[in-house]
Amino acid sequence: MLMASARTSAPRRDLADHFLECGKVGRYLTLQDESRFVITDDFREGVAIDPIATAAATIFSKDILVAQAALVPLGLKAGKSSVRHMERYEELFDLIEKRAFSGDVRDRARALVEAGFREARIRELEAEIGGTITPARKRYRAFLDIVRRLIERHITATAFRDEFREFTYAVAGKLDFGIYSFCLDRVFANRQIPLQAKAYLIAEIVGFPPLIRRELIANVLTAPNQSRELVTMARKMIERELPSEIVVETYLLVTLKSSRLSVKQVQDIFMGGIEAPVADGSKFAFP
Repeated sequence: MLMASARTSAPRRDLADHFLECGKVGRYLTLQDESRFVITDDFREGVAIDPIATAAATIFSKDILVAQAALVPLGLKAGKSSVRHMERYEELFDLIEKRAFSGDVRDRARALVEAGFREARIRELEAEIGGTITPARKRYRAFLDIVRRLIERHITATAFRDEFREFTYAVAGKLDFGIYSFCLDRVFANRQIPLQAKAYLIAEIVGFPPLIRRELIANVLTAPNQSRELVTMARKMIERELPSEIVVETYLLVTLKSSRLSVKQVQDIFMGGIEAPVADGSKFAFP
C-alpha cells in the first residue's frame, strides 16, 4: 500500500493460501506482507497474480469491484485455452457461481460461461468495471501516493497532515471503514514515517466521532511491535485531550484487543478495580 515496490518485494509465500486465510476470517484481501489491500486496479493493470489466487479473490473478496475485476483475467485465460482446459475453466466458473460472496459476481460468472468466454464480452465487463470506480477509491489511491512521498521525504509532516485532513473529508461515508482503518494502521506501523507526522494524525483522530476515534486509537495502542514512543505519545495525548470517562472506555477496548480475556472477565476487572495488562506491557488500573 505504502510503496510501489510492495508489488515486487512481497514474500514468496503462496498468495492463494493467503487469500483463502483472509476469506476464512472474514477479512478483505490483503497482500501477504500486509502492506496494502488487493484493489480493483491490480487486475485491470496486469499485475501478475496467479490464477488460483485470482479465483480465490473472486470468491472470497467482500469488495464487489475487486471480485468482478478478478473475473476478467480468468475469463481471458479461459477464452485462449484448449478445449480440454476450457472444461476445467468451466468447472472453475461453476464453482464461482455457486460460492462467490457476491450475487453480482455469481451472475457475471454464469454470463461469461454462457458467452463462451468471448473476449469482446469480457472487455465489455472490464470497461464497465472501470466506469464504476468511485471518486472515493480514486482519492484513496491518490492518498497512497502522498504517503509514499512522505516516506521519501518529498513533503513535510505538516503538508502530510493537511493532505490527510482533505483525504478524510473526501472519503468520509464513501469508502469502507475497514480500508480507511487499515490504511492508517499501516501508516502508524511504518518506521520510515516520522513520529511528528504520526502525532499530527493522532491529533486529528482525537477529534473524530466517538466510535471511530475509539477504534482507531485502540488499534494504535494494540498493534504488534508498535513503537513504544508512539504508544506513549498517543496515551498522553488522549489523556490530555479527552474526558476521563472516554479515556477509560478506550483503555477498556485496548484491554479487550490486547488480551484474551472474555467480556465477563473484563467486566469483573472493571467492577473490582483490578489492574489489567495492555499492549505495551504496562498495567492499567480501572477506577
